[in-house]
Amino acid sequence: MKPYIICHMLSAIDGRSLTDGWNLKYTGDLYESTAASFKADGWICGRVTMQEVAHSIEYPKGLAKAPLPRTNVFAVRDAAQYAISIDPKGRVGWQRNTALDSHVIEVLTEQVSDDYLAYLQSIGVSYLFGGKSELDLAAVVETLSRELGVKKLIVEGGGHVCGAFVNAGLVDEVSVLIVPIVDGRTGHAASFDIPVDAWQKPAYLKLASVEKTDHDGVWLRYTRT
Repeated sequence: MKPYIICHMLSAIDGRSLTDGWNLKYTGDLYESTAASFKADGWICGRVTMQEVAHSIEYPKGLAKAPLPRTNVFAVRDAAQYAISIDPKGRVGWQRNTALDSHVIEVLTEQVSDDYLAYLQSIGVSYLFGGKSELDLAAVVETLSRELGVKKLIVEGGGHVCGAFVNAGLVDEVSVLIVPIVDGRTGHAASFDIPVDAWQKPAYLKLASVEKTDHDGVWLRYTRT
């Protein structure tokens, strides 16, 4: 059974989502408090975001003494929450098997190196394979549901990961915190970024709720039509 999936983003009025240069100290607390209200079993971020969360290091090479099977490894199956890293080539250098009190699961393709798998095993990070060279996100979330009993997931970015989940038709709810600022920088990341050659169709939504937040923000929640 597919988990209920929410894309939860914070953006400027113009849809830009990178907060560097905004000088709004409250946005982190606002984002995290609203995300916590969903009481999700796991949260999903892409490689770039997870490298920041992990304070990523260069992992040691040479740990694999022989080829390792491309089979899923779940070091923990009863975590209160999971941090799910969309990292097809295996680049995030985790220093431990938790992130923000959540057990880390790396989502990989079979192109990942044996050394990276050996490193993940050495620090107790779980991992699963979502495809040979490209990720099948539907298969990934089905595995999380089947193997770990995950019922609700939050996709937290960046824009490429949120765009990929929307484009795959997997998102049940879109939650956007709009803060009172116009970014305006050309080429700055948006909440949802889908390459033109991969784009399927728009995601049609219906409004579920509107809430005014502190600091003159607006919290919009939409569900699929």
